[in-house]
Amino acid sequence: MRFSAIDPMTPAERRTGGVLAAIFGLRMLGLFLVLPVFVVLAKHLPGGDDAALVGLALGAYGLTQAFLQIPFGIASDRFGRKPVIVFGLLLFAAGSFVAAAAPNIHVMILGRVLQGAGAISAAITALAADLTREQHRTKVMAMIGASIGLVFAASLVIAPPLAAALGLSGLFVLIGALALGAIVLLFAAVPPAPSFATHERPPFSAVLFDAKLARINFGVFALHLMQTALWVVIPPALITAGLPGGEHWKIYLPAVLLSFAVMVPAVIAAEKRGRMRSIYAGAVALLVLVQGGLALFGGGLWSVGFWLLLFFVAFNILEALQPSLISRLAPPAAKGAALGIYNTTQSFGLFLGGALGGWLVKHHGAVGVHLACAVLGIIWLMLASRLATPQPLTN
Repeated sequence: MRFSAIDPMTPAERRTGGVLAAIFGLRMLGLFLVLPVFVVLAKHLPGGDDAALVGLALGAYGLTQAFLQIPFGIASDRFGRKPVIVFGLLLFAAGSFVAAAAPNIHVMILGRVLQGAGAISAAITALAADLTREQHRTKVMAMIGASIGLVFAASLVIAPPLAAALGLSGLFVLIGALALGAIVLLFAAVPPAPSFATHERPPFSAVLFDAKLARINFGVFALHLMQTALWVVIPPALITAGLPGGEHWKIYLPAVLLSFAVMVPAVIAAEKRGRMRSIYAGAVALLVLVQGGLALFGGGLWSVGFWLLLFFVAFNILEALQPSLISRLAPPAAKGAALGIYNTTQSFGLFLGGALGGWLVKHHGAVGVHLACAVLGIIWLMLASRLATPQPLTN
């Protein structure tokens, strides 16, 4: 990532990157708003006292995401990015309203499944890649990644008071309204994407089994499995340590904001100084350290805060680097398909993180969750050491 006065981002690239980051952020805010409060509030639903069902509801969003990201990505290559994004946001809004009206945990799971049917991550990131030059693509992907981190930080602060004021039902109504607002923003501020309809598309199997892309796909799977599993165990742990749910932001917010101070120079070093593999592998190693630290020393508030800070540092670095790598390594006419596969594996991680995290908590406690994630991280680290990276870009 080189910031140069010779060939800076154009105003159109900056505006497009900012608006797409905002659209992605609005959708992710809808996802993140429920993470800090769902496990606690779902107990008030009939069936919500079953930890496995609550974990399933938390991760069910990722299940339909996993099945539909590839079809949505391919559809965006063929029919255009914007129509696919609009259709997905409408499905996400519909699922939010179903969840808002859920009379029990089973209907809540159905609403979360329908939310996940709005599988637009591939189409949005492909649109961002279409509308920016390659030398600036990591910057735009970092903007989108930063929007994820920022809305996550915001959700940690506003979710508890919003949940207290609106309840779980009202929270999902708000989430549906945010999705509809994102549609308005898409048409008001994002230019049309160039067409790749005349380009020869490689076979889907060639994209699916590409070894360079597969390593990154495994990484995003592991990252989001760890993230969702973490939110099965962290809120109850903080309550056990004596911090009420409405005050969890006092731990989350400083950890997220401080992590950006480390993330930004790390991403710049990865691109500008050609240290992509070492920064990437270092972030993965940090995730393994975090899981081991939480398993062994995660009992107190200060300890949880410290390990969460390190988690967010690694998470934000990887969220910026991985989609940029996919968009640059994939064939131009198959970016939607490649990002669909990427987001499918991400969604499987979201689903399994909730479902497996809930099962492990029920049968092996929080330590079982952290140890399982640590093993997954070690496998990822071995793959990351052989990561193929593009040449550093200069303007």
